[in-house]
Amino acid sequence: MSSSCSSPSWFTFICCLTIFFLLSTSAIFAAKPHLQLSVDYYAKSCPQLEKLIGSITSQQFKEAPVSGPATIRLFFHDCFVEGCDASITITSQQGSKVLAGKDAPDNKDLRVEGFESVRKAKALVESKCPGVVSCADILAIEARDYVHLAGGPYYQVKKGRWDGRISMASRVASNIPQANFTVNQLLKLFNSKGLTLEDLVVLSGAHTFGYAHCQNFKSRLYDYRGSKQPDPVMDPRLLRALRMSCPQYGGNTDIVAPFDVTTPFAFDHAYYGNLEAKLGLLASDQALALDPRTKPIVQAFAKDKAKFFQAFGVAMEKMGSIGVKRGRNHGEKRKDCSMHM
Repeated sequence: MSSSCSSPSWFTFICCLTIFFLLSTSAIFAAKPHLQLSVDYYAKSCPQLEKLIGSITSQQFKEAPVSGPATIRLFFHDCFVEGCDASITITSQQGSKVLAGKDAPDNKDLRVEGFESVRKAKALVESKCPGVVSCADILAIEARDYVHLAGGPYYQVKKGRWDGRISMASRVASNIPQANFTVNQLLKLFNSKGLTLEDLVVLSGAHTFGYAHCQNFKSRLYDYRGSKQPDPVMDPRLLRALRMSCPQYGGNTDIVAPFDVTTPFAFDHAYYGNLEAKLGLLASDQALALDPRTKPIVQAFAKDKAKFFQAFGVAMEKMGSIGVKRGRNHGEKRKDCSMHM
């Protein structure tokens, strides 16, 4: 390379200058590890962070076990819309024409326990480490804690996220999977977030606990994809039980059914065995056991809980890196998770 750069031609000079710039730029970015998320991000600024949050999650889980699936769903809805930046926790301003993401129709049934858990943890952390820890990191840590408290895997959470400055209801619908999505539709959405086919099946396993309102699966019970008939795939016993709780017309809109009919309160791998037995609640869940691309992964996790647990920790770390904001130019560190600075 030195012989070509010694040539007097302007073309060669520009080429050499370009190469030098690219090499220098690469070196600069490589020399900024603080831009990356890391497990020990708060090791010096708030070393007791995980213990503080753990005291909240353990208490919340005892008092309201639904806080677990509620917070994990909150984390998922946060990451898929604006990236993992706690934009989901912003409350719409009174009198504003622009609604915050929290108030989008697809987020209306997010349970208050998830938001309350984040609020309590943030208040405690602020009292010990003021202005240091983002709401986004608190939400990511809480999601992991609740997975573990319910019997699931414990995995390290990388930190360093900043809170987002944008939260708009209009951006939610196109970024959240719907209950009747096909595998093709799910895969297209997950791919757009940098997630793979396996990530789709793994993260869907969070439905091993938690609940869904009737509106999310009622069409499977009475009018599957416009057929005027129930979904023929659904186990008849499950169909009868769900019809009793969710009548075709009228009924209590607050009624919910568990995603996992066998172990609804535990984070385990029963979800996948249920899909094999045609006991999936949502059409989008049951589709994973029918599509030839996802069926082998469902079968593998149904047989091997350890394999699912290991894959879940990896997939959660991957999802937790979607659209991360870093630094004052791109984000903020809110004192109150529901309000922009």
